[in-house]
Amino acid sequence: MKNHGFLIRCYARMSIFLLMTSLVPSAWAQGDFYNGKTIRIIVGLSTGGGYDRAARLLARYIGKYIPGNPDMVVQNMTGAGSVTAANYVWGVAKPDGLTILAPHNNFYLSQLSGQNEVKFDLRKFIWIGSLENDDMMLFSRADAPFKSIDDIIKSKEPPKCGSTGVGSSDYVMSKILEETIGAKVVHVTGYPGSSEIALAVERGEVQCMGLTISTYYGREPFLSWLKTKFVRFLAQSGRNRSERVPDAPTVYELMDRYKTPATKRRTAEAMLQGGEWARPTLVAPGTPPDRVKILRAAHEKAAKDPELLAEAKKLRIDVVHAGGEELQKLAANIMNQPPEVIEAIKKLFVN
Repeated sequence: MKNHGFLIRCYARMSIFLLMTSLVPSAWAQGDFYNGKTIRIIVGLSTGGGYDRAARLLARYIGKYIPGNPDMVVQNMTGAGSVTAANYVWGVAKPDGLTILAPHNNFYLSQLSGQNEVKFDLRKFIWIGSLENDDMMLFSRADAPFKSIDDIIKSKEPPKCGSTGVGSSDYVMSKILEETIGAKVVHVTGYPGSSEIALAVERGEVQCMGLTISTYYGREPFLSWLKTKFVRFLAQSGRNRSERVPDAPTVYELMDRYKTPATKRRTAEAMLQGGEWARPTLVAPGTPPDRVKILRAAHEKAAKDPELLAEAKKLRIDVVHAGGEELQKLAANIMNQPPEVIEAIKKLFVN
């Protein structure tokens, strides 16, 4: 009888153990999955730029919050304003949670504008999070013959702006200004990233370029440009003027001044939404939900890591975390535009 009672207690304990493990398989299983693995972050622009810096900052900290502590590798894959990288993560890389896309924040406009190169559907990507939100600005060499956006409108010969392609900051900003107030520029596309465009500006190949404000105030050669007053700020995308760029009017101010019609205003607003996820990270559809959950949680924890925040401060990066679920909803709303706005964007993005 004693042995019988002992066996009953053993079976009971084993049943409880099995029940508990069946209720929490995810963390254990995924800890086993990521153990000894390497996660790649595919950056859609060249090294040294704001997107590359943000991705490498994230890569240095997110791994320690993922069960199994996988290695993190950053790989740059330039082309078509991050469309090449997005296509790769969408259709080539396995959707196993080991490949993360870090694209230009405006890459969604390539899809909205119906670009033939686009092979992905933004609405089906799975958003992990973003480290920043940021506004764009357009600026030109100080020795250029125009001193303001108003001068560009009046100019008989449009200035040349360097660009990585559709979706880049200068392309988006200048297209918005062309649509809403009639300011035209000529786009010189194909540069791998902002570092190469900056060199083109210095050499005089192009007269202007666009950039997010935080990137401009975060690294060279732009910090040196500030000291030498090498460029002049022409316009910015935020609803309110940035404290860093107090003399440049916002797109909204310019639309008020030039009495932009309602449909064109809505088109501009749709094109400005990328600032809400300035440094986004995504994974391909089909990625197992439990791994998505782990990556989202790790991203949020990394964004609050005191060491990451201290390093971000040194790099002049203002960390403003946005979660994957929040961005997933925002992306769905942005891609749901009325036909007249879609048509207007398509016309603006014809090269």
